[in-house]
Amino acid sequence: MLKENILIARGKKPADLLLKNASYINVFTGEIERQNIAIANGKIVGFGEYEAREEIDVAGQIVTPGLIDAHIHIESSQLVPTEFAKLVLAQGTTAIVADPHEIANVCGMDGIQFMIDSLKNTLLNFKMMLPSCVPATPFETTGAVLSGRDCTREVQKKDIAGLAEFMNIPALLLADEDACRKLQGAIDAQKIIDGHAPSVTGRDLNAYLVAGVRTDHECTTVNEAIEKVAKGMYILMREGSATQDVAVLCKAITPYTRSRFLFCTDDKHAEDIERIGHINHAVRVAIEAGLSPIDAIICATINAAICYGFYNKGAVAIGYDADLAVFDSLQTMRCTMTIVDGKVVAKNGKAIVQFKGVEDKKVVTSMHIQEVTASTFNLPCETKRARVIEVFAKTLFTEEKIITIIPNATDIVLPKGILKIAVLERHKSTGNIAVALLSGITLKNGAIAQTIAHDSHNCIVLGDNNKDMALAVNTLQKVGGGIAIVYANKVHTLPLEVAGLMTAVAENQYIAQMKKMVQLSKDLGVQADIDVFMTLSFMALPVIPKLKMTDKGLFDVMQFAYTKVAVE
Repeated sequence: MLKENILIARGKKPADLLLKNASYINVFTGEIERQNIAIANGKIVGFGEYEAREEIDVAGQIVTPGLIDAHIHIESSQLVPTEFAKLVLAQGTTAIVADPHEIANVCGMDGIQFMIDSLKNTLLNFKMMLPSCVPATPFETTGAVLSGRDCTREVQKKDIAGLAEFMNIPALLLADEDACRKLQGAIDAQKIIDGHAPSVTGRDLNAYLVAGVRTDHECTTVNEAIEKVAKGMYILMREGSATQDVAVLCKAITPYTRSRFLFCTDDKHAEDIERIGHINHAVRVAIEAGLSPIDAIICATINAAICYGFYNKGAVAIGYDADLAVFDSLQTMRCTMTIVDGKVVAKNGKAIVQFKGVEDKKVVTSMHIQEVTASTFNLPCETKRARVIEVFAKTLFTEEKIITIIPNATDIVLPKGILKIAVLERHKSTGNIAVALLSGITLKNGAIAQTIAHDSHNCIVLGDNNKDMALAVNTLQKVGGGIAIVYANKVHTLPLEVAGLMTAVAENQYIAQMKKMVQLSKDLGVQADIDVFMTLSFMALPVIPKLKMTDKGLFDVMQFAYTKVAVE
């Protein structure tokens, strides 16, 4: 192959494919070049006049390197990897850095292996990170545990690119023995360590970096990004379904810091990817916020390739892999064609390839909840004041709100604008159930329950009455996990048969089903600017401030301890 490519590059033999009249971004010079692109045996072999077996005219469009998502939880798309790959390839994404800690919290290493095996059946390039926090904290019940000893062993495997986002910041800062063992294992294996450090600054940040962490996708302010870049970190600018930070963070980019910024989605629903795009959408947002189009493409391609070691990817350059995306313009970023390994895999926003799914009985759903009743969700509160989780649109951060209530020894009477939220352990039949209060989401005469609840993925339910909450949970137990909505005394479900997180149905079929669930949530009264399913899923993650829920109780992230609904 090498000998043949040399001959093709010299014009002695025809190329496989010629992209004619191409305007492409040179990520090394920061310029837009205009030449034909010759491709052979999956490589870019030349620019200019070449003969080829196939020619495609891309005049009037823009060719970029294939886009790279630097941090994603595929499970949040609710599609198995083979269907997810089709969806993002159609948007110009040709490589991802995947963190499978959602399925790992349910199925352990069996779940991680399922994700690796599935992605190998696709044309999507990937780096698989080893989940570092299973569970994320000791304050919740998961389906599996990956100890320091486990991580030290697994991180050495060739299919593992590094240690995924280290969320247990208190354990790291206290130099906890098990936490240090995980980090040292990755350091010894010379693998990258991803961070998860919201609002970590000063000496705490110094300690975090001393532990080997090199990236962070939790920045929300320019000053935070500047400090972290100055101390040597890569900043992954996130544009997901529930959290969008790109428009703010791209303001921190200068000619000197440009190489330290990447894009990621973290968590993004499949219907959002189809509707507005994937990394191409993040690029579009950055450009609209004032970042130069060339800089945006550099952040979306070569920066991520260098950071995560995607060898020979991330550039339209001689000898680099022919993983390319074609867009109608740098303003709209609508993908008209995606090329992987020199072959066209998507056209006009649709994949033209199919991938065979992986069947694995080890990742079937784990639903071990006894039937519940309305009284299960009783919340006695004999004080005049109560603590409430307050949520906001487009952020995972919550606040603590204190409200006045009428004391009740049996079950609280919900004030206007207040809902009940509950988490039920679903993995080990512990019977753990915690109930609390939430504001910021409007919902009337119904309930929403789901088995997507980061990161332990217990069952979480939100509603304005106990009866509908019980019906939603019992329905999920019967279907094996997924999403259930009770509205107008009727139950609507979207089953997720793989670990209660994903489905193997075709991506277009799933998206149609999910759109119906989104509309039902709006019919219930949920605000247009809130993705209720993504937001609800993060209400059980006790590592993002300020108040969250676990199956063991209401949790104050700032104090890293349980707290009570009742306020004395």
